[in-house]
Amino acid sequence: MMNYSVIDKIILNALEEDMPWYDISTSAILKEDTQCSVQLISKDTGIIAGLVIFKRVFELLGKVEIKFYKEDGDKVNNGELIAELSGCTSNILSGERTALNFLQRMSGIATLTSKFVSQLEGTSSKLLDTRKTTPGLRILEKYAVKIGGGYNHRFNLSDGVMLKDNHIAAAGGIKKAVDLVRSKGCYGKQIEVEVENLDMVEEALDAKADIIMLDNMNIETMKEAIRIIAKRAISECSGNVNLKTIKDMALTGVDYISVGELTHSADILDFSMKNLVIKNK
Repeated sequence: MMNYSVIDKIILNALEEDMPWYDISTSAILKEDTQCSVQLISKDTGIIAGLVIFKRVFELLGKVEIKFYKEDGDKVNNGELIAELSGCTSNILSGERTALNFLQRMSGIATLTSKFVSQLEGTSSKLLDTRKTTPGLRILEKYAVKIGGGYNHRFNLSDGVMLKDNHIAAAGGIKKAVDLVRSKGCYGKQIEVEVENLDMVEEALDAKADIIMLDNMNIETMKEAIRIIAKRAISECSGNVNLKTIKDMALTGVDYISVGELTHSADILDFSMKNLVIKNK
């Protein structure tokens, strides 16, 4: 379920950014009551995500109806009709770019995610996203990852305990860091520890970490780490993960693979609003 109190703030901020006072181009050529229809068409092939956000842009602007022919998670092809919009022409034109920007960004993430997920077929590993998201758009980008078949890692710093290299250095070691977290009474929260070598794996196990994240390890070291962990903790790996390397990582038996690329480097999936027809002149 979408949190519309958050979503609406994101959309309204985007509309204000694009139209701080009013749309001078549209207002100059159109009467206020001009009605039209227009088509939303895919210019790429991939997985669509963000139709609910696309729709919400026009709900907030008002006086626009949309008929969708696709749902989030569907595959779309180049040239395919996705939706038809009808209603207030000025609101359609003024909201066009903002709505498309959200849809293109989210669909690009879903499409890239689906490509990574396909590489994990036949393995037990699951794909995770990270916090390497566009500031202010995390809720949308993590939703897009789920639409693409991935899983969400912690949503924010309040959502889970993850002790990375600098936390461990600041605390004076893995055990001290874990003990300090437990002493603060983080009830119900799993403790994840980032490790860089096999000695740190052993230390994390001794500290009874719930999740051990293998950071930037080569395949042979990962295999040995998984053997040592022996299901006494959930295993995760991260670093140097791409479409060429992820399958070999999954074959080590690691439980989760986190990939920052899903949200920080996904290309957009291109869409366009075309074939506008004015209904009343």
